Amino acid sequence: MGRAEEARLRRIKASLERRALILDSIRTFFKREGFLEVDTPVLLPQVAPEQFIDPFAVGSWFLSTSPEMHMKRLLAAGYGDMFQITRCFRRGERGRLHNPEFTMIEWYRAGADYAKIIEDTERLVLTAAGDLGLGHAIRYHGREIDLARPWPRTTVREAFLRSAGWDPVSQPDAERFDLDLVDRVMPAFPPDRPMVLMEYPAAGASMARLKPGDSAVAERAEVFIAGLELANVYSELTDAGELEQRFREVIRERGEGQRPLPESFLEAMASLPACGGIALGVDRLVMLLCDAASIDDVVAFPFDAA
Repeated sequence: MGRAEEARLRRIKASLERRALILDSIRTFFKREGFLEVDTPVLLPQVAPEQFIDPFAVGSWFLSTSPEMHMKRLLAAGYGDMFQITRCFRRGERGRLHNPEFTMIEWYRAGADYAKIIEDTERLVLTAAGDLGLGHAIRYHGREIDLARPWPRTTVREAFLRSAGWDPVSQPDAERFDLDLVDRVMPAFPPDRPMVLMEYPAAGASMARLKPGDSAVAERAEVFIAGLELANVYSELTDAGELEQRFREVIRERGEGQRPLPESFLEAMASLPACGGIALGVDRLVMLLCDAASIDDVVAFPFDAA
């Protein structure tokens, strides 16, 4: 084994040790908040129809792309505030920031909206950094990043008009949106601060509710730190009829006309309380707090080495 390989293995071992501390910090944070830790299935008969997410099929079933539907079924059954750290699987996602198998934390607060969940996210990241002895100022790729609350916020409309010269709310264009978000909007974010991008166009609402008084946008936000898309935040949609329509539209757009709907989930939606929720990429949080350039540096066995 050469020196370069030895150095790489030492670096990964240090990252895995820090990863374990971060997971301990996350669990302690939510237990102090009174959340219940839950564990939901990874092998599922159906997954939620998502326009840009491809699941792994296992026979006639699927590996979970997200624990969202089962956690919401527990919310509908009255379980209250909950969190879960789990493995998720998405076909075709591989790169510096992606692995087909990855770790996600999702949490839900009954009676909350996405603004409250964003505050949770600020406190969680600051707590994890503090528990590692980093304080609110961390270094990533040679740059100091100030995690102090509150994190800057901007709407999608404001950010795109400022950096890309067009309004994706009044001019929906999913392909152009994704390209300009990566190439123009994200590079214009302050490099030394997190950024919360709020009020996504209604066409990109996914399972978020539309904003009361402005149905052109959804109460959906994404959190970015140092060029890392860290989390996706919703005020959750609780209207089963509207969600079924959205699912059917995705199935139509993907050309999957025979795909069955997740009926057990849609039935439970009738009892889902008003709530806020989030999916946060644990591997990317570990990358940030380990100053790691690639997801391969913070997992023991990335896809190519499994």
